[in-house]
Amino acid sequence: MDAETNDRKNLWVVNLSLASNVLLAVSKTAVGILGHSSALLADGINSIADVVYLAIVRVFMRMAGKPPDREHPYGHRQLESVAAVVVGAFVVATGFAIFWEAIQRVCILAAHPGEGRIATPAALWVAFLTIVLKVCLTVFAFRVGKETKSLAVWALARDHRNDILSISAAALGIFLNRAGYIWGDPAAAAFVAIVIFWTGVTILRESSADLMRVLPSEPIRERIRELLASIPGVQTIEDIRVHRIGMYMLAHVTIGVDGGQTVAEGDRIANEVERTLHKNIEYLRHVSVHYHPGKRYTPVDNRNH
Repeated sequence: MDAETNDRKNLWVVNLSLASNVLLAVSKTAVGILGHSSALLADGINSIADVVYLAIVRVFMRMAGKPPDREHPYGHRQLESVAAVVVGAFVVATGFAIFWEAIQRVCILAAHPGEGRIATPAALWVAFLTIVLKVCLTVFAFRVGKETKSLAVWALARDHRNDILSISAAALGIFLNRAGYIWGDPAAAAFVAIVIFWTGVTILRESSADLMRVLPSEPIRERIRELLASIPGVQTIEDIRVHRIGMYMLAHVTIGVDGGQTVAEGDRIANEVERTLHKNIEYLRHVSVHYHPGKRYTPVDNRNH
């Protein structure tokens, strides 16, 4: 699958998620306020944050699709990791704000139980319909993310998945509230906030690690080592380094060859290394090969001849 097709699929996921979250943000916030449900309102605020950072992700993903230029010879794919960091930051901030508000509400109800209000049936229905929509979005986003290997789409898929947990907790809180347990609604809002916060922390940790990582994961390292070992003329494998640029990878390998052969022969082996790695490792954009005399080579001393 080429990069242009992947970009179209990724943008389709972002656009669908953006439109859905606009609808959810408006409906949950309005019904949360009018329906006297702090849990639904908290999830509505979460959807508002989703709308904000999805708009940011959409901009970054369009920039990531720009072709390589003089200042960015490997393209702009790293911007997808930057977009994922932005997503995580928004989610963390939103989760903390909602949790603080919910805890304050629980304390107020504990001190003054009579100030609590019963949520309307509309709040419960909106929560149930949100669960159905989020399940569909989660399945779709994970499927596309698996195909395109986009960090931003994976981040969105995880956010949709965790939204299912948060809105389910909100629905339970609304149900308990309507059953007479007034504290159930703000307590559910606090739980929603914890889920939101943890989602943001996870996204931040993984996207930041991708921006910082130089060494490949062990499966990729072993795969490259196996391929290099099968190439005639490669005596030793000295070093393997892989850097990720969005969904693409750059590989730098150092190999040992027979020091008694010509430079042209060494260059032929290096070219074969590049060809083999490009052919067998998907999403490998660039290979840099450095070769020198292997450990089995002993230079001949010609001074006594």
